[in-house]
Amino acid sequence: MTDTAEELKPNAPTMGASSGLPPEEIDRLTDDIVAALKTVYDPEIPSDIYELGLIYRVDIADDRQVAIDMTLTAPGCPVAGEMPGWVENAVSTVPGVSGVTVNMTFDPPWDQSRMSDEARVALDMW
Repeated sequence: MTDTAEELKPNAPTMGASSGLPPEEIDRLTDDIVAALKTVYDPEIPSDIYELGLIYRVDIADDRQVAIDMTLTAPGCPVAGEMPGWVENAVSTVPGVSGVTVNMTFDPPWDQSRMSDEARVALDMW
């Protein structure tokens, strides 16, 4: 599905897209998908799932299907059954996205090193 992948920042998810889409469209979709992911919050943590580092991979196929690999801060998270649906709903609102598949993984396990500086500030975790 992915011909190219780009690391956005340390510990950021791998963002990839099939080469059949124009580069400017890939950039727009990537920006819009990240913005959509930043609207999803773990109700117990005052930071969005993107900044927490819960999103491991986002792939955009030629047909604009989006595949997302994500994790949770802990396997026993109380919203484990609901959060993938929240992610799917948020990303499916992005103009041009034809469908979304969210895959839950715990490999590698999430740890605090995946958090952005923004999340560290919000959680006072320096």
